[in-house]
This record gives sequence, structure tokens and C-alpha cells, in this order.
Amino acid sequence: MRRRTLLAASATGALLSGCAPERRRATGGRITLRFQSLAWQQESVAANKQLVGEWNAAHPDIRVEYVQGSWDGVHDQLLTSFEGGEAPDIIHDATDDFADFAYGGYLADLTDLLPRRLKDEIPPRTWQTATFGGGVHGVPFLQEPRVLIANRALLERARVRIPTAERPWSWAEFEDAAEALTRDGAYGVAWPLKEPVSATLNLSLSTGGKVFHRGRGRGRGRGADGKVTVRFDAADQRVPRVIHDQLGGDRTAARTTLGMGGSDTLPGFFGGKYAMVPLGFSYRQQIVQQAPKGFAWTVLPSPAGPGGDQRQGVSPQTLSIAADSPYQREAARFIDFFLRPPHMVRLALGDWMLPTGRTALRDPALRTRRHGWATGTALAGQLRPAPAQTVRGYPEWKDKVATPALQEYYSGAIGMGELRERLVDDGNLVLARYQR
Repeated sequence: MRRRTLLAASATGALLSGCAPERRRATGGRITLRFQSLAWQQESVAANKQLVGEWNAAHPDIRVEYVQGSWDGVHDQLLTSFEGGEAPDIIHDATDDFADFAYGGYLADLTDLLPRRLKDEIPPRTWQTATFGGGVHGVPFLQEPRVLIANRALLERARVRIPTAERPWSWAEFEDAAEALTRDGAYGVAWPLKEPVSATLNLSLSTGGKVFHRGRGRGRGRGADGKVTVRFDAADQRVPRVIHDQLGGDRTAARTTLGMGGSDTLPGFFGGKYAMVPLGFSYRQQIVQQAPKGFAWTVLPSPAGPGGDQRQGVSPQTLSIAADSPYQREAARFIDFFLRPPHMVRLALGDWMLPTGRTALRDPALRTRRHGWATGTALAGQLRPAPAQTVRGYPEWKDKVATPALQEYYSGAIGMGELRERLVDDGNLVLARYQR
């Protein structure tokens, strides 16, 4: 059984039974908050632990216990802890993972718990990524745009115009650049598409793509009849067509990378097999650690849509509070401390991502050209909520419909007509079961 199907069935039983064990209570006048962090990079783990230590030193009556979690299997792990009444008080996750937890009542509504300072620091469009059913169920604090990591020597040899955040390539210019860079046994681009749905949907915002089309009905993301529907129109098709043509007709993209994750492409990138790789911003850390001595690389903005539209979807990392925590106000105080602007900068540097806070984004450490930081921060204003993260049934649509259909389309096994039919017809059947 897939994890989301399990969640829907189990959550219903837990909510109806109301028999979860009682939460921990303070002893001896001291409160202990459990904070489960998913930080995994050495610098990030160190930054998290240092901030917890600083809080504990200043707040002896409200101690935070650091619990190391893992992105692998976190959804099922959290589900089990929610149902057992033993969820961490403070929960690190991402907005594309916790929609079902928010709708299921497992996460506290933070609307009246967070201080005005923190609310004002993060732009309204970013708060939208963590808003479900009218409530705010997490504080988005780290996010990453998709960028092009490019081999500087191959760019210079091909004499292509180097795009900037102020003058990005259009998608047509990107295709032309990939063609110019395809020479002497090197491909212009490598698309790691082991998980193609997120990249396709989020990049398609630049061409006006939505896929999940929204009307003016009640509730964010719902049509006039309260339903969300899948469409796959010309604007939705633009980016998939570019990728498909590069892999097939133009042969400017390496077909061997279709089943790869981002990290899998790096050896070939370092070896000169691919001039450019579209990757998440945080992959820069791996490149710094793994690139051969003297290897010159640069960070370029993703291609823009009509009129220079650089919007792209993101699913930020978040901090949430368990709904059954008896210490929600104390947990909110810790989150406010943890996400003060200087602290948010430390977390961003540790994870090689962008902070969501306005003040943190202005920090000089994140504006340097070194390792492409300036390119990323220049794109921060173009980041929008990922199109699908509030759609009930999206995980099943992604796993059972969109992933296999896009993989077959990109490999050349099916054409655009069949891709559209499967995404729309099969997809709406899936969503209908969640919207009865």
C-alpha cells in the first residue's frame, strides 16, 4: 500500500478513535520540547545543533531536545508517531509532504501562535506554500530554485551568450545554446529525470503552465463546484516539448540520464560529457566537494517564459508544531528564536539553500558571486508555491499517472497526444475519488 493511501485510511481511524496516548507533561517545572530535524549535511547539522544549544543556554526552563531524523521515510515515520501520540513537538518537513498531515488535523494552526516579527519577515506568497484549509501549518524557512549548472570552459568555447538573472535565456535560446554546446562528443544538457513530475510542473510556471487549474470557488485551489481539475494545454506543454525534443529530435540532451537522479549526473558533468545540468540550487555543495581540482563551473538562471517570466514553483522546508503538543506556545517561541534573520542565514549557508526571510536574503554572505550565491538570491522574488502541493490526491496522481506517463513521453515511447490523455483523463479519475 502506498504511503498516502495508508495515511488516508489510518488518519481517519485515529481521528475517530480519539485514543492516542496522553502527551508528555512538564516535570519539576521544566518543559522539554522535542525538535526533529531533517538536516543531513555536516554544515547543516552543526548549525541546527548550535542553535539548539544557544536556546538551551538562554532558556533553562524550556529545554529543546534535538532529535535527528531523515528525509528517507519521514512521512511514514511521522504518521506512526502522530497516531501513537508521540510526535515531536517541533517538526521539520517540506510543504509538498505535509498536506495530508495538515488536512488530517495533525499539525497545529500557527496563525495565532507566531509573533508579528516572523510573519512580516516572510512574504505572503511564501506563506501560501504552508497554508492549507485556511490555516497556516508550518513556517517556510528554506527554499531552492532550479538553476543550470554549467561547464564554464565549454560555454566559452561555444561562444554562447551567458545568461544572467537580469537577462535570462528564453526557452528557445536555451535550445539554441544546447545545440551550440553539443559538439566533440559532449551533449549540451543532461536532464536527470528519475523523478520528472516536480521538475516539469515547477519549471512550467514560466510558460504559464498550471496543470491543476483553479477557479473561483470556495477554498484555495478549487473550482466553482469545489473541484480541482487537470488540464494540459499549450502553456503546460511548452517545457515538456523542449525536454522531449532535446532528448529525441535535436539529440542535444543525453538520453542516458533519463533514469538518473541529480547526483548521478555529476561524474559525467565533471568529465565533460554534458555542458549543462538543470539542478536544485543546493547541489552546488556537492559540486564544490566533488569537482576535480581546477574544474571551472558556473550557475546560470533557468530559462524564462514569454516576457522574461522567471517564475518557478518551490516546496520550501518548514517547521511545524504537532497539534497534540501541550507546549505549542513554547514551541512557537523556539521557532521564532531559531528563525531570527542571522540564524536563518546560518541555516541557509549550512544547507546551501535560500532563506525565505527578507532580512536574511539581504545578508552579504548570500549575495556573493562565489559558488553562484548571487544568482540564486536574484531569483528569490520569482519563486512561487509549487502548483500541486495543496491538491488532494496529487501524490497518487504523481505516482500512478504522471511519473510513468512523463517517463514514457521523454523516452519517446508515447507522443504528446497520449501524454495529454493520460495526465488529464486518468488524472481526473484519480482526483475525483478525493473530492467526492
